[in-house]
Amino acid sequence: MATSSIEWTEATWNPVAGCTIISPGCTNCYAMRMAARLEAMGTEKYSGLTRKSGTRAVWTGAVTLDRAALEMPKRWKKPRMIFVNSMSDLFQESVPESFVFEVWSAMAASPQHTFQILTKRADRMASLSKTLPLLSNAWLGVSIESSDYLDRLDQLRQTKAAVRFVSLEPLLGSVAGIDLMSIDWAIVGGESGPRARPMKDAWVREIRAACRHFGTAFFFKQWGGRNKKQQGRTLDGRTWDEFPVAQPSP
Repeated sequence: MATSSIEWTEATWNPVAGCTIISPGCTNCYAMRMAARLEAMGTEKYSGLTRKSGTRAVWTGAVTLDRAALEMPKRWKKPRMIFVNSMSDLFQESVPESFVFEVWSAMAASPQHTFQILTKRADRMASLSKTLPLLSNAWLGVSIESSDYLDRLDQLRQTKAAVRFVSLEPLLGSVAGIDLMSIDWAIVGGESGPRARPMKDAWVREIRAACRHFGTAFFFKQWGGRNKKQQGRTLDGRTWDEFPVAQPSP
């Protein structure tokens, strides 16, 4: 477990490492670069998870299940918001259903924390949620990069969860007309890094308007680009750091 610079969370926890590319939002995934760097540093957990494709690192499809990490949340007594599997996707097919249940048990055993889980495998999350316990401290969300993947929201609405959220990052196209009914929180961000694809202002404002219409909390993470700090994270003269009502009290 490590503290995080991600604006909408406080820490990351990775009981799973490794993934596969599933849609265009994965193309420049920071986790692939980070996994390759960690393997080069000799971190066993990330060995064999990426390969070189030209000048970039890409997932091999291998995953590491880190059972030792399952005990980590208990050791943090102070309540934290924790992003689960920033280096993977808990609901990818390579992660056995039994291990997903182990992760759920670990979250249930640490009710002082709020766990935030994001997936692009919305169909598997919706299916497994029918047999997983409903945890008040687990927020379940989907990643959507363009209008081509809005069906993930329909699957999210079928997911049993205390809080449902969507991360529109990297936002690669307009999602005008997005239906945020029953979605508690929307995070928006542009792609960052050396190959960052551009995000238009209008796309962000469309989502903010939808949030206002549906009563969804709106969080604007960043404009992105090669130098995300230089681009900043203000929209129309202010920052937008709304959280769903269910956030834990400070």
